[in-house]
Amino acid sequence: MPVLAGSGLQNENRGMFTSTPQVEAARSVAKRLTAHGHRALLAGGAVRDMLLGLDPHDADIATSAHPEEITRTFQGAKLVGAAFGVVLVPAREFWVEVATFRREGPYLDGRRPSSVTFTGEEEDARRRDFTVNGLFLDPATDEILDFVGGRADLEARILRAIGDPEARFREDHLRLLRAVRFAAQLDFTIEAATLAAVTRLAPLVAGVAAERTRDELVRILTGPDPPRGLEILRDTGLLNALLPEIAAMRGVEQSPEHHPEGDVLVHTILLFRYLDSPSPELAFGALLHDVGKPATFERGADRIRFPMHEKIGAEMAGETCRRLRFSNDSTERVTELVANHMRFQHAQEMRLSTLKRFLALPGFEEHLALHRADCLASHRNLEHYDFVRAKIEELGQEEIRPPRLITGDDLLRIGYQEGPALGRELRRLEEMQLEGLIRTRDEAVDQATRDLSTAS
Repeated sequence: MPVLAGSGLQNENRGMFTSTPQVEAARSVAKRLTAHGHRALLAGGAVRDMLLGLDPHDADIATSAHPEEITRTFQGAKLVGAAFGVVLVPAREFWVEVATFRREGPYLDGRRPSSVTFTGEEEDARRRDFTVNGLFLDPATDEILDFVGGRADLEARILRAIGDPEARFREDHLRLLRAVRFAAQLDFTIEAATLAAVTRLAPLVAGVAAERTRDELVRILTGPDPPRGLEILRDTGLLNALLPEIAAMRGVEQSPEHHPEGDVLVHTILLFRYLDSPSPELAFGALLHDVGKPATFERGADRIRFPMHEKIGAEMAGETCRRLRFSNDSTERVTELVANHMRFQHAQEMRLSTLKRFLALPGFEEHLALHRADCLASHRNLEHYDFVRAKIEELGQEEIRPPRLITGDDLLRIGYQEGPALGRELRRLEEMQLEGLIRTRDEAVDQATRDLSTAS
């Protein structure tokens, strides 16, 4: 029999749970299924989050209704996993995933069961990954149904696999990464046997599809506690299996005067404490910003150096992003963050035009955020950051990214010919504009005319 009620967490009286539009949409679907004589329960992460007082971002339904009964009940419903009893149902402005209670056959590929058998709610709960994700909520009564001990683990803030941990992880290898994400996201302790199984089976994660791996890593690195997630990845061996280029940073010494915090991996993990809600690209730029250091390590007479590590690192970052199937645009953004992260130390020596070009880099706020976090996670000297921030305010965006005073067509009308000389002149005029030496279109035309006369 399930545990129906408990104390300590969210009050279980009707209406007292945290709700969201997604949850209300799911409740409406459940209500209609119930009206047609079916059992329908809110399932999984939404129930967990409501009990924790968090806002669920989506809500799924588990039901006794079979797929054909669901599609008959809801106009516009879509079968997305008929073999697994999964249907998408339109409700208000959302799609609600509705799945038939099921028992799963053996997993043969580390991702999907070879077969499913429709069954009851208790067996459905026991085939799920972690106890805190195996809870149901009856929307008709707001009662919690707990067949797997999830309530006790929620109260104790423990992440525990349902049943045999090794069996759960062998079924779906992505669960190894999900364990890390949930522990970091919820600030839960991974139960000892579950953690031991993650560590023992860590090599299996290398076989997970790149897109699924990327998405879990993004959730870890953009979640509420990326340092904790990275530490678990490191300590379980998952980091070595998934990102050996990051694991290689461990033990790589740095000059104590610049990096009193420790080795390259310690620095990288610490850096995430100083990033506020990073985009996926900024998160991966931060993760990979020093990836070139192991390959460029040099112990000099005076200090440790990593010559051109940003250049090597940008190449490695591009390879990593492509391996994880990032889009071309995202890959470019990550590699640019890595390639440019050392330029801040030269900002105060740059010519004005060079500085403006630097400040005009696409997404410069992310470059600046990475530099700030890089400093705070090491020597804590924000001199270059403060200088650049002040320059941005002083110059303003119109002066940093001014429209060109003159175009290639203008140069052709003056008498320039198509070819390299025209491109060089455009760049020269742009440089003079950024330096403040020419400020109007007429001045640009006069300068181009003089340059052409001198050249001929």
